[in-house]
Amino acid sequence: MEALQIFVAIFILALASSFTFASDPSPLQDFCVAINDPNGSAKLAKADDFYFSGLHIHKNTSNTFGSTVTPVNVAQMPGLNTLGISMVRIDYAPNGGLNPPHTHPRASEVLVVLEGTLHVGFVTSNPDNRLISKVLYPGDVFVFPVGLIHFQYNIGNTYAVASAGLSSENPGVITIANAVFGSNPSINADILAKAFNLERKMVKNLQSKF
Repeated sequence: MEALQIFVAIFILALASSFTFASDPSPLQDFCVAINDPNGSAKLAKADDFYFSGLHIHKNTSNTFGSTVTPVNVAQMPGLNTLGISMVRIDYAPNGGLNPPHTHPRASEVLVVLEGTLHVGFVTSNPDNRLISKVLYPGDVFVFPVGLIHFQYNIGNTYAVASAGLSSENPGVITIANAVFGSNPSINADILAKAFNLERKMVKNLQSKF
């Protein structure tokens, strides 16, 4: 009986511990500005640490994908450090501007369309790999769960603009094609050929593009 009580106590402690580590810890102070000075403190914080300007400006989308992401995370706004939030502006060229399939390993994302028409979606995890997608118009909102591959594609003939909030001050981004075919050093072509059911020369050709 005593052994059973000990087991139950250990189980409850383990369960409580898992709940404790399942979310970000509560802050111990008002803010913690990310600065390079190891001797810095909250007393050194200034208004510009919590400020960013320029999200109203249309960005140049003359690139391979026809899109430009303007991030506002802890790298651009030091005052976001430890707050668990960030945002981006995304500009899309007409007729096919694409924010290519990617993931944010540390954040969920909620996106609102400001201009244009976007086809957006994400893919669920194995084994279903189900595509959940929707066509969005100005004012529409869509959520991409943390860690899942997702994309946005401009299906209209005008420029499109979206803004998104992310649940981390440093959400990270992994663009799938870049990571797989553009890693440094390159992944062995035989591995990718087998993984994607491609000829080796096709893999080498894809790797040469990154």
